[in-house]
Order: sequence, then C-alpha cells, then structure tokens
Amino acid sequence: MTDRASKLPITRRRFLLAGACAGAGLALYAGEIERHWIEITHRDVFIPGLPQAFDGFRVAQLSDIHLDEFTEPFFLRDAVRHINRLNPDVVFLTGDYVTHELLPKRFSIGPAWQCADLLNRLQCPNRYAILGNHDVIVGRKYVIEALTANAIAVLENSYLPIERAGSRFWLAGVDDPVAGDPDPEAAIPASIRNLPHEPIVLLCHAPDYVDDLLRIPAGQALSLVLAGHTHGGQIRLPWIGPLALPEFGRKYVEGWFRLGNLQLYVNRGLGTVGIPFRFDCPPEITLLTLRSA
Repeated sequence: MTDRASKLPITRRRFLLAGACAGAGLALYAGEIERHWIEITHRDVFIPGLPQAFDGFRVAQLSDIHLDEFTEPFFLRDAVRHINRLNPDVVFLTGDYVTHELLPKRFSIGPAWQCADLLNRLQCPNRYAILGNHDVIVGRKYVIEALTANAIAVLENSYLPIERAGSRFWLAGVDDPVAGDPDPEAAIPASIRNLPHEPIVLLCHAPDYVDDLLRIPAGQALSLVLAGHTHGGQIRLPWIGPLALPEFGRKYVEGWFRLGNLQLYVNRGLGTVGIPFRFDCPPEITLLTLRSA
C-alpha cells in the first residue's frame, strides 16, 4: 500500500494542494508563532569613560510596538512582563508606539493611550522615550501626552543626566529623522560634549541617521546610539534577505555596529507593519549591560 502510494503521479491538482497547504502552514507560522516569539538579546557594551558607578548598569530597550495594528494588547503585556523579569536599571523606548497606514489618524489616538497605559506597568521607574515616524504622523501631541501622563519622559531634541553615586552619563534624544525635525545641536549641545567620564548615549528612531550625525561635532561626541525602525527587515528570506526596508533604515538593519568611536545597536522591535507576519526575524527585547572601558 505504501509502495503504491509513493508511486502515484504528481498531478496539477496535487501540486496546487500541496502548495496551498505549505503556504497556509507558512502563514500560520509567520503570523502566529514567530510574530509572538520574543527573543531577549543580552549584550555587554564597553563605553570609554563610563564611570565605575555605572559598571554593570542594565538597560532594557523596547522599540516599534505598533499597537494596535497589528500588535495585540496581550502581546505588549507579555513584553512588559519579560522586561520586569529582567529587572533593568532603566528602560529606553525607541519609538513607534502606534501605526498610521490605511485608517485615519484619529483611530490611532486611542491605541496611543492604551499603549502608554500598558507601558506604565513597567516596574522600573526610570523610563525614557523618543518618537518614531508613525508617532509623528499620527500626532506628536497625542503620543507625548499619553506617554508623559503615564510617567514616561519623552526626549524631543533634548537631553538629561542619568545619575548614580555622584557620577553621571548623558541621555539625549532626537526627533524622528523620517517624519520629524531632528536637531542634534539641541539634543547634544556643546556644553555636554567630550566631558571626562560623562559619555553620551543617544536615542534615535531611524538608524541610518547616524551617518549624518558622524559628519558633525555633535554626533562625533556620541558613545552609543540605540535605534529601531527597521523591524530587522520583518520578513527575511534565505539567500535574499529582507523583502522591504524603510527610509533611513536600509543600511543598518539590525544588531550591532561599530563606527569608529561610535557604537550603534538596532533593535528589531516588537510589532509589525504592512502585514502581521515575521519570518526569520522574531521580535526583540534588548538588555544591554554597560561596562567601563
């Protein structure tokens, strides 16, 4: 019986049926399994001039949530639980809390508040955010209001000190390079550049903007940039790579880059845009442990 079945001819109907089954299986995997499979990336970051008080300082990065299209609230709650178990010293949120695509902008205002409310369940009290291109398009006023009302500080072309045991490093944030108006001179003023034992960490949604930063003194004073925006490509095929990449996210797609004295990390993000699929590119939470170099 088995031998006979193995010799059955491959008809067009059987071929199409097999293809349909394979396609359905792939869609199920990409849309339900990998899209909800959070990978925690651990990395030590050696920063020249980092004060000893910050050696071992733990930074959690979460990016590109895109509530509520297509990221479900339960999935963001799961990500928050992951971060709480990591027990970081600070949480950096690198943009795109909502999505603007087909629906009118007003439909994303409610999800902005829902997203911020869920992020307020982060047990770490030190939470800092920047905006992404979708946030700017939906309406920066609404997104910032939602975040700040939930005890999340938003950096808009601005900076502040992160202090511990009488030492500090500087945290800066620029407006989104794609849809906003980044001002590195305001975010990284001359008064905080190149100070002994006071390195600067920048939050910048779109990673390819670092090439612009490295051409100016403000950017050359940076030690570390954390970005998102690309989703790591979201769908990556063998031998082909990412099927689509956004503006300002086509060169530095995901992971770690060293650009002279500057280090860049590009987080793959939590959510999706366009279609609710991920393939060979699971969602990511990054836990960076700062080390004195």
